[in-house]
Amino acid sequence: MDISVVIPLLNEEESLQELHDWIAKVMQSNRYLYEIIFIDDGSTDTSWSVIEKLSENNTEVKGIRFQKNYGKSQALDAGFELAKGNVVITMDADLQDNPDEIPELYNLIINENFDLISGWKKKRYDNVITKNIPSKLFNAAARKTSGLQLHDFNCGLKAYKNEVIKTVKVSGEMHRYIPVLAKNEGFNKIGEKIVQHQARKYGVTKFGMERFVNGFLDLITISFLSKFGKRPMHFFGLWGTLMFLFGTTSAFYIGAYKLYNVFKGIKTILVTDNPWFYIALTSMILGTILFLAGFIGELIIKSNNKEKHYTIKEKLNY
Repeated sequence: MDISVVIPLLNEEESLQELHDWIAKVMQSNRYLYEIIFIDDGSTDTSWSVIEKLSENNTEVKGIRFQKNYGKSQALDAGFELAKGNVVITMDADLQDNPDEIPELYNLIINENFDLISGWKKKRYDNVITKNIPSKLFNAAARKTSGLQLHDFNCGLKAYKNEVIKTVKVSGEMHRYIPVLAKNEGFNKIGEKIVQHQARKYGVTKFGMERFVNGFLDLITISFLSKFGKRPMHFFGLWGTLMFLFGTTSAFYIGAYKLYNVFKGIKTILVTDNPWFYIALTSMILGTILFLAGFIGELIIKSNNKEKHYTIKEKLNY
């Protein structure tokens, strides 16, 4: 199979038929073998009914329906697990991503051997105050932290080699950072393509300003995970050891100083009246806690927990 198109969605009943027809037209005109995987992330409208109708007598249309709303990352993870195409393309269901971009994205992966191509919505039709400016700040921080020189990390329109999406595991709210996750797994040929952004035709956006706050928090998380995700003891153990050594050294000094003064007959305060005693004690406790955190982190990694954090209610054409 040439292409799998993975489309996570939430309450997009009005756009699904038009989006399907547009994608099918592009695929058929280029004679691609393809599948369209719709992941209904707990919609409360008739989105699933539309998907069921599209899948009737149409084996190219696949559907996954979540028990409830789990989030875009979980929806993408479910779609990635089932995608069979040599090239996997993700796009949003709101018609703001243009399916006419698919052939060029496909060629960049197949003919130019890119591992991943990220879309760049250079000209946007979103609100400048609530989306464009925060997006620029977010992307600048992501570039600085990750080392990837992409202009639009959060663009839903991306293309991947199949092996990339089978290797990268997306959870939490990490869908914004799939290029970073891919880079951390050794997929280094990551490119960018300017894509057309279209104004929303139906409905309203499902994301508010809180996504940028969450985005920055996720950026801190992934920055840590990229360095210490597979070796937490190197971080927690190091700082725990340093703090414990500082605490024990300070406690030893306080005790030695007290004994020296007693031996010399010099009047001095009680050890428990010395503020440095409590600083030393706190450092020893925190050092022990940090060391244990690293040890527990290592145990969790070794357990290799692959539990899914979503429940699929039903599937179509699987």
